[in-house]
Amino acid sequence: MKNSFINLHIFDSLYKTEYLFILVFIVFAIFLSGIIIFLSYFLSVQNPETEKLSTYECGFEPYEDSRHKFNINFYIIAILFIVFDIEAMFLFPWTIMLSTLDITGFWSMIDFIVELGIGFLYLLYVKGLDWQ
Repeated sequence: MKNSFINLHIFDSLYKTEYLFILVFIVFAIFLSGIIIFLSYFLSVQNPETEKLSTYECGFEPYEDSRHKFNINFYIIAILFIVFDIEAMFLFPWTIMLSTLDITGFWSMIDFIVELGIGFLYLLYVKGLDWQ
């Protein structure tokens, strides 16, 4: 019994050591990012002009202010594109590994596809894609 306790203690020590390296790496990355942002802000030349701050329209003078409201449907289409793009990203490796997967891997992906299909049918039902 005492021997198994020692093995668990060694495992716990190794477990903490592995996460310590990850923690040190994250702290170092945050510190280095902060230093780079700090240096770029204070060492850059701050010379804003009206020409630099205006919108670029292929060499023409801007016709109107470019900061106007967009229709919310553009955002909905963008979010749907991201969702179905992620679905495609999951489907490609699944189809490649389909012959080596067990029944759990097969049905979990079928469940994923069905849930996305139900979400898409609900979106059609509430007319989320109709322009008003």
